[in-house]
Amino acid sequence: MSDAHAPEPYGGFDAMSIGGRQWTGSSDAEYQDRNPYDDTPLTRIRLADADDVESAYRAAAAAQKQWAATPAVERSALFLRALEVMDRRRDEIVEWLVHEIGAVRQRAEFEWSLVRAGMIEVINHATRVSGWILPGVTPGKENRVYREPVGVVGAITPWNFPMQLSHRTIAPAIALGNAVVLKPAEDSPVTGGLLLARIYEEAGLPPGVLNVVIGKGSRIGDALVTSRVPSLISFTGSTGVGSHIAAQSPLKNHALELGGNGPLVILDDADLDRAADAAVFGSFYHQGQICMSTNRVVAQARVYDEIVERVRERAQELRTGDPAGTDTQIGPIINDSQLEHARDLISRAVGDGAELLVSGDPSGPAGRVLPPHVLVGGNDVATAAEEVFGPVATIVRAESEEEALHIANDTDYGLSSAVFTEDVERGVNFARRVEAGMTHVNDTTVNDEPNTAFGGEKDSGVGRFGGVWAIEDFTTDHWVSVQHTTRDLPFGVDE
Repeated sequence: MSDAHAPEPYGGFDAMSIGGRQWTGSSDAEYQDRNPYDDTPLTRIRLADADDVESAYRAAAAAQKQWAATPAVERSALFLRALEVMDRRRDEIVEWLVHEIGAVRQRAEFEWSLVRAGMIEVINHATRVSGWILPGVTPGKENRVYREPVGVVGAITPWNFPMQLSHRTIAPAIALGNAVVLKPAEDSPVTGGLLLARIYEEAGLPPGVLNVVIGKGSRIGDALVTSRVPSLISFTGSTGVGSHIAAQSPLKNHALELGGNGPLVILDDADLDRAADAAVFGSFYHQGQICMSTNRVVAQARVYDEIVERVRERAQELRTGDPAGTDTQIGPIINDSQLEHARDLISRAVGDGAELLVSGDPSGPAGRVLPPHVLVGGNDVATAAEEVFGPVATIVRAESEEEALHIANDTDYGLSSAVFTEDVERGVNFARRVEAGMTHVNDTTVNDEPNTAFGGEKDSGVGRFGGVWAIEDFTTDHWVSVQHTTRDLPFGVDE
């Protein structure tokens, strides 16, 4: 791993990591990893095929038993060493996030801190696993329930918060004695996978415990989830792909965090400046490319006009440009396909009757810096009804608190949400009626802390990431009984 602060082309991340070896993919395709802001080449990687996936799973299975048998305190010590690597390599990691995914500098620093916090959270996971000794119904029987690693975990992760969203599976899984095969998104092979493999290798993780394959989902996705080796598939991404994964591997365990359509509800007694700040942050942070983004701002009628004006003013003041710039707040969309998706939704929303208050054309060397867009319209316009994943805020009017709740819940998704009110208990009562896995009172929809229950309801996923919920996901119960006395069984041999 280079000590240089800025990534250099072909600087050591030009191959996969399988069984502790640098591994060249077996497919006939090569991926050119580029900076989304200016298309500067970062690295080139030969992509994997299904045979490479199975090689990675075999390496993981071969390493897992010995890793699980490693004393818990030694597994914990790995993360203390990884923290030292994270601190020493901080500037390099931040630069990779800026250059590979177009994260503005503050946002890249924030992701570094999330990954670091995730390492701290799992230090004691290995020693927190507990089982049960239960009385038996059968005379002389003792029932023990051991909590064991699930074995091998297959992980498929996205490009928007690549290091964090890969690490929140990797860290608890390996802390608890599992091995992992990770496929990061094609747009973020380094920050989503290869950089983490290098960090843990430097920290002393045994070969084969963490393996990274780089390839197109269309080519190796099914191989990752249908292989007989993994016991659990962890996936973060779209609802459509998550549903396909569940259908392809129905007898495996799944940890799925899928799409979102986050409502931020502003009730009529809210602090409007505070609410507007949260709405703008939630809608435009990392160009809106976050599963928890504020997709809809739902404001009660009495405060609607003031919220519209405050959000409009704040959005117009956001600074767009090169994510490497120290004062840039809005950088590039990750790729041309995602840019066109966001622009198409904006166009369709206007066709649906929405009014466009703030807009602008894409700019930058590669033409992917889309400025903030603010629309007002009904809950059925395209930018409100569908997940945008771009710098777009749609403000929806609600005549009453009950209508605001109905609008918030009128979606197939249920990931993150928020409500603003000066009456905390009113906010909590409202929050508990929102059909979502996460609801924040007087805060943005964008929240991620390593010790809490992160996940969604409805089409937003299955299971929870973080804290004790990760311990549950990445371990399994094994009932072992001991019959201490001779048991009188039917069909026994007569004396």
